[in-house]
Amino acid sequence: MNSSQERLEFSGRLQQALRNADHPPNSPTQLAREFNLRFSGHPVTVHAARKWLQGESIPTQEKLRALASWLDVPADWLRFGNVDGPRSKSGSSLSAMDAKMMGNLQQLDEHHRMIAYEFLRLLVKSCKKK
Repeated sequence: MNSSQERLEFSGRLQQALRNADHPPNSPTQLAREFNLRFSGHPVTVHAARKWLQGESIPTQEKLRALASWLDVPADWLRFGNVDGPRSKSGSSLSAMDAKMMGNLQQLDEHHRMIAYEFLRLLVKSCKKK
């Protein structure tokens, strides 16, 4: 894959992660502001944030890790996509939203995790009937 394609794919994943975290996926001003509130290193400019969103550049590893932490997605997924990310039972890669949901499930105590599993089982069962 060429580097311009990598940058565009990173941009798509960043925008998806922003949407999943209820942030606008097309506002470099808000991205820079929110990122800088959470990052202790050298702040990013609105211009740099715009380049991330437009697929013109990829942040440094340090900034990438901070973005992933803030947006609650795996850093490897944000940078590289589903290449070596978590896999579903079918063998396909999980999306950022799926990975986030799995992480949320793992944070629950056993009792509440079983309630969530039962709810999902019933939901899937009811969808299959339709």
